[in-house]
Amino acid sequence: MTNFSSSAPLRGIVPPLATPLLARDRLDVEGFERLIEHVLAGGVHALFILGTTGEAPSLSHKLRREVINHACRITRRRIPVLVGITDTTLVESVDLARHAAAAGAQAIVASAPYYFPIEQFELLAHFRHLLKESPLPLFLYNIPQLTKTHFAAETVRNLMDLDQVVGIKDSSGDTEYLRKLLDLARARPGWSVVAGQESLLPAAIQGGGHGGVIGGANAFPKLFVQWYDAILSGDRTREEQVTAQVTGLRAIYPVGGGAPSVIKTIKAALSLTGICGDLMAEPLQAHAAPEKERIRVVLEKLGLLAGQS
Repeated sequence: MTNFSSSAPLRGIVPPLATPLLARDRLDVEGFERLIEHVLAGGVHALFILGTTGEAPSLSHKLRREVINHACRITRRRIPVLVGITDTTLVESVDLARHAAAAGAQAIVASAPYYFPIEQFELLAHFRHLLKESPLPLFLYNIPQLTKTHFAAETVRNLMDLDQVVGIKDSSGDTEYLRKLLDLARARPGWSVVAGQESLLPAAIQGGGHGGVIGGANAFPKLFVQWYDAILSGDRTREEQVTAQVTGLRAIYPVGGGAPSVIKTIKAALSLTGICGDLMAEPLQAHAAPEKERIRVVLEKLGLLAGQS
């Protein structure tokens, strides 16, 4: 089990787990167990629950706690469990962090509080206050397109002075910003930089980063672990082979359009592979039949439905 306070950073492919639902406020526990066992069998290196792909902002606090409990129970410390605690209030984030620790999670993940745009000094103060009360190490999560607030490089550098802050997931899609993070990380051994944009995984690893939080690894964990291994090994031929399949898979993400389309598509793929249903947390709605059929056609052409790579 990774000790995030050690000099060994989190590395590899980390699926931001989808949250299978049976009803508006009811977790599909059996589907969740199938999903976790599926990604574990695919060789992933950690799990990230209650992130964007997990639809955390649309889940009740009661359901979020259930997700934490079941994820830790099912995983049984075989790999680390990272828990998203992002909320609009510091109180709820602290409570969720404490619950995650009690359930057996290894780390928490938090973006900037959403709704109000906040200044960098407020962002810095927020995390300092959070960490005074959190029993777990923290990964920062930069996703300004959804939170309205960007982690400035100087803010990240200041937060790196706190021992409990052990890495950052960057989903901004900004390659120059990613390079700045990689430069900062060289000053602190054991500090992880992971890409949240699938397309930036090669750049992140080749620039000294540590892996990716990849939504497609929910349905196709083996494929993304193979991609990570190929990039890391420097085997250009193998990397090109796997990259071609990953690029082909990327064609399913824009189906339906809009920012949440990727989440809907991941759930559709999980449904098509028989792992769990595609019910979305309201107000989002699952892809309609025509969109789901387009996804099925792409997956069949890539040979991903039969083998569930």
